[in-house]
Amino acid sequence: MSEKLQIAISIAIADAKPYERLIESESVVIGRSSMVAVSVEDDMMSRRHARLFFANDHWNIEDLGSHNGTYLNGKKIRNSLPVAVGNHLVLGSTSIVLLDPGSISVAPNSPRDEAEKEKTVFRLATELLEQDLIGGKNQAMSDETDLRRYAERLRILNEVHQALGRSIALDELLGLILDRVFDHLHPQQGAIFLKKTGDEYYCAASRSTIDSSGGIIASRNLIREVAEKQLAALVLDVQTDDRFSDASSMVNAGVRSLIAAPLLGPAGPLGMMVLSSKLAVRQFTEEDLKLLVSLASIAALRISNVALAEEAAERRHLQEEVSLARSIQLALLPNLLPSLDGYEIYGENSPSRGISGDLYQIIQRQDQRECTFWMADVCGKGIGAALLTASLEALSAGPIEEGWEPDEICRQISHLLFRRTSPEKYATAFIAVLETVTGFIRYCNAGHCPALLIRAQGVVEWLGPTGIPLGVLPNSEYSTEHATLAVGDTIILYTDGITEATNPKWEEYGAKRLADVCVQNQGVLPVQLARAIEADLERFAQGIPFADDRTMVIVRRHESYEQSIKG
Repeated sequence: MSEKLQIAISIAIADAKPYERLIESESVVIGRSSMVAVSVEDDMMSRRHARLFFANDHWNIEDLGSHNGTYLNGKKIRNSLPVAVGNHLVLGSTSIVLLDPGSISVAPNSPRDEAEKEKTVFRLATELLEQDLIGGKNQAMSDETDLRRYAERLRILNEVHQALGRSIALDELLGLILDRVFDHLHPQQGAIFLKKTGDEYYCAASRSTIDSSGGIIASRNLIREVAEKQLAALVLDVQTDDRFSDASSMVNAGVRSLIAAPLLGPAGPLGMMVLSSKLAVRQFTEEDLKLLVSLASIAALRISNVALAEEAAERRHLQEEVSLARSIQLALLPNLLPSLDGYEIYGENSPSRGISGDLYQIIQRQDQRECTFWMADVCGKGIGAALLTASLEALSAGPIEEGWEPDEICRQISHLLFRRTSPEKYATAFIAVLETVTGFIRYCNAGHCPALLIRAQGVVEWLGPTGIPLGVLPNSEYSTEHATLAVGDTIILYTDGITEATNPKWEEYGAKRLADVCVQNQGVLPVQLARAIEADLERFAQGIPFADDRTMVIVRRHESYEQSIKG
């Protein structure tokens, strides 16, 4: 190949250590798709991001309509532009520097000892698949032997496709894959390694026709070259290749001939498949490597499908658990609000994630002379927060029904919550005891949003904190404050999911806007006021999802039946 048709590139993803590639094709596509010639695991890169190609006696770079653009020496390119050694490209968060092919130390076709070249072959798996596809289209130009070989490979792949097509568990699928591979390639040992976390891989399945009490041994270098770099490997003699110096067990076991292919998933490498044999029994060929690459491509597709099916089943199971948790939680919320002569009451809870970390209770006591309004907001979201709200409901039920004062209730709950949970678990709360005849309110605010008291004349009062959140310290102290709800007055208890709701500009809804809406609607019934608040929230958020649970309790006092009779 002419030296002009070769160029080397250095690839560095974000701050990772760069690696080098030799380009020997006239045109290569660079992107995050596993099906392009230069595949890079970069979420900021498009699947087919840019094309590096040789034309008009020089190399060129062309952006392929990428989402984040292609930059040449710091400037975004619009069409194709010439490039040269030393130029710097940026694709997504990946930096690519063009190098002189003679300057790189390791490349697929770099000069090396002829005997070594004959013993080890590394090829991009995607290139082998593309060549196989092109070869199939051009089989009329091949001799009869090549045509029969290609037809046999198609027959094998079709058979494997059908065999793996049914819905089965991952372990069974991996075993079936190895069974088919052994049927057609006849290795002595074979294994499938799957990615665990980060750069860790584990042997998910293995087969052997010989004593393999020591297990399947894979070189760390082999995993890096095959799984991470997406290279297919044909090693004719393991003992003569320095890449396997860390796999002494493999060498000592007599393994000499080896082929390996990556399992390429839609989102990146899933792992690799490796087959080995002693030279006296089996020496693999390039045709074997091509077949393994094709089989690995089918296997990767099936493994991805099984993983997706398992994820979907897990999501369904989780959704069922969430639905069950929500039904249990709804049972803790008041399903029928008490009817108080002279008062209108409304309460609602809107979870952000199916279940809520908010709680409210409205409980009559003292022979219905008093009504306790109790609201809590647990830190966090989801099932964990919901479980803690259930615990708070249980801890508060006894003291409330026994007639304890708000500060005593908060003190008791805080002490027990601190003892029973980890330090990062706490809750804000607002407890108010209303004397229904007089409208006199005794309240305790444990680090909760200030309750909003709207007077009949439109005057706004805030009932702020009288202590810290529940469960923060072992012996927290709280005080009880007082207010009076006169005829025409409205009190609104709420959680910060309302005031901290954001719009596309990241602005918060805020307490002032909430107060303004309440003043504008202070003469309406509580349920109508709640609808007005929700409508204003929706207008403000402009479609931005609510990040936190939203709960409110609204109490409005009007003339009692006895007062209206006297009037």
